[in-house]
Amino acid sequence: MNRQNFDALDLKILRDLSMNARKPYLEIAREYGVSGAAVHQRIQKLLAAGVITGSECLIDPTSMGYETCAFVGIYLREPSRSAEVVEELKKIPEIIECHYTTGRYDILIKLMAVNNEHLLHLLQNEIQQLGAARTETLMSFRQVLKRPVPVR
Repeated sequence: MNRQNFDALDLKILRDLSMNARKPYLEIAREYGVSGAAVHQRIQKLLAAGVITGSECLIDPTSMGYETCAFVGIYLREPSRSAEVVEELKKIPEIIECHYTTGRYDILIKLMAVNNEHLLHLLQNEIQQLGAARTETLMSFRQVLKRPVPVR
Protein backbone atom coordinates (compact mmCIF):
# COMPACT_ATOMS: atom_id res chain seq x y z
CA MET A 1 0.00 0.00 0.00
CA ASN A 2 1.37 3.40 -0.93
CA ARG A 3 1.66 6.24 1.51
CA GLN A 4 -1.73 7.81 1.95
CA ASN A 5 -2.65 11.41 2.52
CA PHE A 6 -3.44 12.01 6.15
CA ASP A 7 -4.61 15.19 7.79
CA ALA A 8 -3.18 16.44 11.08
CA LEU A 9 -5.81 14.66 13.21
CA ASP A 10 -5.18 11.32 11.48
CA LEU A 11 -1.46 11.66 12.17
CA LYS A 12 -2.04 12.57 15.82
CA ILE A 13 -4.33 9.57 16.28
CA LEU A 14 -1.83 7.24 14.59
CA ARG A 15 1.03 8.53 16.76
CA ASP A 16 -1.00 8.08 19.94
CA LEU A 17 -2.21 4.58 19.08
CA SER A 18 1.20 3.43 17.86
CA MET A 19 2.63 4.31 21.27
CA ASN A 20 -0.33 2.93 23.26
CA ALA A 21 -2.97 0.92 21.40
CA ARG A 22 -5.10 0.85 24.56
CA LYS A 23 -5.42 4.63 24.84
CA PRO A 24 -9.14 5.43 25.17
CA TYR A 25 -10.74 7.21 22.23
CA LEU A 26 -12.25 9.80 24.58
CA GLU A 27 -8.81 10.64 25.97
CA ILE A 28 -7.51 11.19 22.44
CA ALA A 29 -10.57 13.30 21.63
CA ARG A 30 -10.08 15.52 24.70
CA GLU A 31 -6.39 16.02 23.88
CA TYR A 32 -7.17 17.30 20.40
CA GLY A 33 -10.43 19.12 21.05
CA VAL A 34 -12.70 16.89 18.99
CA SER A 35 -15.58 14.59 19.85
CA GLY A 36 -15.17 10.94 20.76
CA ALA A 37 -17.35 10.12 17.76
CA ALA A 38 -14.92 11.96 15.47
CA VAL A 39 -12.00 9.93 16.79
CA HIS A 40 -13.99 6.71 16.49
CA GLN A 41 -14.92 7.53 12.87
CA ARG A 42 -11.31 8.36 12.00
CA ILE A 43 -10.07 5.10 13.49
CA GLN A 44 -12.74 3.14 11.59
CA LYS A 45 -11.65 4.89 8.38
CA LEU A 46 -8.00 4.03 9.07
CA LEU A 47 -8.93 0.40 9.78
CA ALA A 48 -11.02 0.14 6.61
CA ALA A 49 -8.17 1.59 4.54
CA GLY A 50 -5.73 -0.97 5.96
CA VAL A 51 -3.58 1.71 7.63
CA ILE A 52 -4.27 0.27 11.07
CA THR A 53 -4.02 -3.50 10.79
CA GLY A 54 -4.80 -4.38 14.41
CA SER A 55 -3.40 -4.04 17.89
CA GLU A 56 -1.50 -6.50 19.99
CA CYS A 57 -0.91 -7.59 23.53
CA LEU A 58 2.83 -7.85 24.09
CA ILE A 59 3.96 -10.57 26.50
CA ASP A 60 7.47 -10.65 27.96
CA PRO A 61 8.91 -13.92 26.55
CA THR A 62 10.90 -14.62 29.72
CA SER A 63 7.68 -14.66 31.74
CA MET A 64 6.64 -17.63 29.60
CA GLY A 65 9.99 -19.36 30.04
CA TYR A 66 11.59 -18.35 26.72
CA GLU A 67 15.17 -17.29 27.47
CA THR A 68 16.77 -17.64 24.01
CA CYS A 69 16.02 -15.36 21.07
CA ALA A 70 17.57 -16.29 17.74
CA PHE A 71 17.49 -15.16 14.14
CA VAL A 72 17.92 -18.02 11.69
CA GLY A 73 18.87 -17.57 8.06
CA ILE A 74 17.62 -20.49 5.99
CA TYR A 75 19.26 -21.56 2.74
CA LEU A 76 16.79 -23.78 0.87
CA ARG A 77 17.82 -26.79 -1.20
CA GLU A 78 14.99 -25.87 -3.59
CA PRO A 79 14.23 -22.14 -3.40
CA SER A 80 11.21 -22.68 -5.66
CA ARG A 81 9.57 -24.45 -2.68
CA SER A 82 9.81 -21.39 -0.43
CA ALA A 83 6.03 -20.89 -0.17
CA GLU A 84 5.58 -24.52 0.96
CA VAL A 85 8.40 -24.17 3.48
CA VAL A 86 6.84 -21.01 4.90
CA GLU A 87 3.53 -22.82 5.36
CA GLU A 88 5.35 -25.50 7.37
CA LEU A 89 7.28 -22.87 9.37
CA LYS A 90 3.94 -21.33 10.37
CA LYS A 91 3.18 -24.58 12.22
CA ILE A 92 6.15 -24.12 14.59
CA PRO A 93 4.83 -21.88 17.38
CA GLU A 94 8.28 -20.76 18.55
CA ILE A 95 8.81 -18.97 15.22
CA ILE A 96 7.49 -15.47 15.78
CA GLU A 97 8.59 -13.77 12.54
CA CYS A 98 9.35 -14.97 9.02
CA HIS A 99 10.68 -12.89 6.14
CA TYR A 100 11.65 -13.43 2.51
CA THR A 101 14.93 -11.61 2.07
CA THR A 102 17.50 -10.58 -0.46
CA GLY A 103 21.13 -11.45 0.02
CA ARG A 104 22.48 -14.53 1.72
CA TYR A 105 19.32 -16.28 2.90
CA ASP A 106 16.17 -17.42 1.17
CA ILE A 107 14.19 -16.99 4.38
CA LEU A 108 14.99 -15.27 7.67
CA ILE A 109 13.09 -16.22 10.83
CA LYS A 110 13.05 -14.99 14.39
CA LEU A 111 12.28 -17.53 17.07
CA MET A 112 12.09 -17.84 20.82
CA ALA A 113 13.36 -20.98 22.56
CA VAL A 114 13.33 -22.03 26.20
CA ASN A 115 17.11 -22.48 26.17
CA ASN A 116 19.98 -23.44 23.87
CA GLU A 117 19.05 -27.12 23.98
CA HIS A 118 15.51 -26.28 22.84
CA LEU A 119 16.97 -24.08 20.07
CA LEU A 120 19.16 -26.97 18.90
CA HIS A 121 16.13 -29.27 18.85
CA LEU A 122 14.12 -26.77 16.79
CA LEU A 123 16.96 -26.36 14.31
CA GLN A 124 17.85 -30.03 13.87
CA ASN A 125 14.47 -31.71 14.20
CA GLU A 126 12.04 -29.19 12.79
CA ILE A 127 13.51 -26.37 10.71
CA GLN A 128 16.27 -28.22 8.86
CA GLN A 129 13.84 -31.05 8.05
CA LEU A 130 11.74 -28.70 5.90
CA GLY A 131 14.17 -28.54 3.00
CA ALA A 132 16.98 -26.42 4.34
CA ALA A 133 20.33 -26.98 2.71
CA ARG A 134 21.74 -25.32 5.81
CA THR A 135 20.95 -22.66 8.37
CA GLU A 136 22.90 -19.86 9.97
CA THR A 137 21.90 -18.81 13.48
CA LEU A 138 22.48 -15.48 15.20
CA MET A 139 21.59 -15.34 18.87
CA SER A 140 20.37 -12.15 20.48
CA PHE A 141 21.77 -11.39 23.91
CA ARG A 142 19.25 -8.64 24.59
CA GLN A 143 16.81 -6.50 22.63
CA VAL A 144 17.85 -2.91 23.20
CA LEU A 145 15.41 -1.10 20.92
CA LYS A 146 11.92 -1.78 19.69
CA ARG A 147 9.58 0.91 18.53
CA PRO A 148 6.74 1.50 16.11
CA VAL A 149 7.31 2.88 12.64
CA PRO A 150 7.54 6.70 12.69
CA VAL A 151 4.29 8.46 11.85
CA ARG A 152 5.07 11.40 9.58
